[in-house]
Amino acid sequence: MAVTPPLKPLVAIVGATGTGKSDLAVELARRFNGEVINGDAMQLYKGLPIITNKITPDEMRGVPHHLLGRIGLEEETWTVGKFVANALVVIDEIRSRGKLPILVGGTHYYTQSLLFKDALSEDPLLKNDDDQAERLPVLEEPTEVLLEKLREVDPVMADRWHPNERRKIQRSLEIYLKTGKAASQVYAEQQSKKELSKADSGDAAGLRFPTLLFWVNASKDVLTARLDSRVDKMVEKGLLSEVEMLHNFRTEYESRTGQDVDQTRGIWVSIGYKEFMTYQTALCEGSYSDVALAKLKQAAIEKTQAATRQYAKRQIRWIQIKLLNALLAAGQGGNTFLIDLPDVSKWDVAAVQPSSNITDKFLLGQSLPDPATLSEAARDMLNPRRDYDLSQRPDLWGKRVCETCGTSYFNSNDWILHLKSRLHRRAVGANKKKVNAPPSKTEDPTAGREDMVDVFESSITTFPNEP
Repeated sequence: MAVTPPLKPLVAIVGATGTGKSDLAVELARRFNGEVINGDAMQLYKGLPIITNKITPDEMRGVPHHLLGRIGLEEETWTVGKFVANALVVIDEIRSRGKLPILVGGTHYYTQSLLFKDALSEDPLLKNDDDQAERLPVLEEPTEVLLEKLREVDPVMADRWHPNERRKIQRSLEIYLKTGKAASQVYAEQQSKKELSKADSGDAAGLRFPTLLFWVNASKDVLTARLDSRVDKMVEKGLLSEVEMLHNFRTEYESRTGQDVDQTRGIWVSIGYKEFMTYQTALCEGSYSDVALAKLKQAAIEKTQAATRQYAKRQIRWIQIKLLNALLAAGQGGNTFLIDLPDVSKWDVAAVQPSSNITDKFLLGQSLPDPATLSEAARDMLNPRRDYDLSQRPDLWGKRVCETCGTSYFNSNDWILHLKSRLHRRAVGANKKKVNAPPSKTEDPTAGREDMVDVFESSITTFPNEP
């Protein structure tokens, strides 16, 4: 049977930080005449090679890399729309040279938005970058004020977000203020159009290009050791100099403009900066002893290591719940491969050889192996942890209050997990004991009993549209 090579192919590499994504991209680029496109939001910033973990010129090994160091410290990270627009231009340029574009990076919502045609429709403001520069004054109000305003115009989205999720609350309100429609209504309309489009075309894929995707994975023990060691090496290479530079830039900027730098976004949320700020402040004050400074430094290192591990978990969770679901819904399960690294020393055998063999077959249009056959980890991890993406299921949004525990939950999944938790079951058990306890001699036997039963029953009530 004749084989047809894919037209305008793209290779994408995802995975947690520290798994070797950039190294694999370089290997594949060297073997298949490729060029690499950065998909990491922090690496878009100029300079700061250590805190942003940029690939070094030596590590590039002569392979051209794109979208590195494009924005200044005073600028916010690119919106998804701006990233996609720039990446598409770069992809066309790479192909015009007869080369293979290889996307690599840890900002997985960048990757997903680039891979899928309709991904940007999830946020009606992402396509218009001019809107991003025009921040409405009301959006700078305290979070509780924003939430109350959002509750007035869009109670569905107000109950979607936790009261501490400022940026999401801010975004939902911004959509209403700039479009005149509630964000929940906009999303519902988009979802309806998407379903109609799929039904009319019979095409659920929506991929921009024929794509081969590699998910580089390492076991928890291997990755933890590697991440902790990487933070130590970052400190040795000069991380503290970059923290000091950022600190000085912020101080000078705020002094010159009279405005505070928003440290909740952009380069200011990069791991390593905020964790070292207490130590950096102590250094600047000059009143701390060497012993005290050493303790602060060690605490900062440990905080950075912990934050890096947490970030890796979030990246894996995005892949497992959002990206995998999208790929499977698009019929791309056969083009999605897990590259498992049981041991860093086996890099060539475990990562380079299988990914090269698969890429070769993909580019030639030959049949690819079953992804589940590559390893035991692949058989397990290529099955999404949940069979839906919560952001695409507004029927599961909404605030639930557990009267028993006094806590609130803002989506169906978290609510179900709470009901199954040991903490909740203990609280329910304690309430049952109170309800069934014999009355004391001085109290009415029926006093409070009806209320306690109501509380218990409310804690186990299922809600409409629960799975």
